[in-house]
Amino acid sequence: MGAAVFFGCAGIAFGPALALVLLTVAAEPERVFECFFPLPGSPRAFFWLVSLLLASLIWFVSVRLSDREDARLQYGLLVFGAAVSVLLQEIFRFAYFKLLKKADEGLAMISEDGRSPISLRQMAYVSGLSFGIISGVFSVINILADSIGPGIVGIHGDSPYYFITSAFLTMALVLLHTFWGVIFFDACEKRRYWCLGLVVASHLLTSGLTFLNPRYEASLVPIFIITFITGLWAFVTAGGSFRNILKCLSCK
Repeated sequence: MGAAVFFGCAGIAFGPALALVLLTVAAEPERVFECFFPLPGSPRAFFWLVSLLLASLIWFVSVRLSDREDARLQYGLLVFGAAVSVLLQEIFRFAYFKLLKKADEGLAMISEDGRSPISLRQMAYVSGLSFGIISGVFSVINILADSIGPGIVGIHGDSPYYFITSAFLTMALVLLHTFWGVIFFDACEKRRYWCLGLVVASHLLTSGLTFLNPRYEASLVPIFIITFITGLWAFVTAGGSFRNILKCLSCK
């Protein structure tokens, strides 16, 4: 039973991301390199991990300097730490955009036709997807490790839907990072600061909604609504239209 829960939740959490990788990344060597190589030391992993490290350090210091017996204060510090983590992730997303911008200019200079082999819009999509995968792995890996062990979820009165809702939340997070990457890079390129503000605000809102757990209907439903709306926004930002969808469905 534990193995079934493990593989089922892992499939839910990373199935869409795997499908996106196979359908949109695997066929192009530049995109594979940009997304995965070398994964443990890639710029995306490094940038995201540094943001996580700084947020954890700020939260750790805040807890150490505060009254640990005050439960309300500790909960407030946890919310503060989550907000700081979101802001740092977006700051490092901007830093990664600047790095890719420089790399894109360098690749264009050394190419034969004066153009980069991978466009900035494609970089935005691939980097957003890799950001999401890395974030999803770190958010759900311990939960998946616990799911394979012995025991029955909810035997002490807790929600029996903990593992599956965590998997769906991770899936939404991976997709959201992909969509945010497309929107964020386009907003930086075109200097649309209100779009940057909406990306940061939606990231903060998504993170804040997780504090409603274990009332999963109050957190999961709004997060998937945000995911759907953000996905449509990213689709339009990338140049998509209803006509493109019809062409895709008709295999043109």
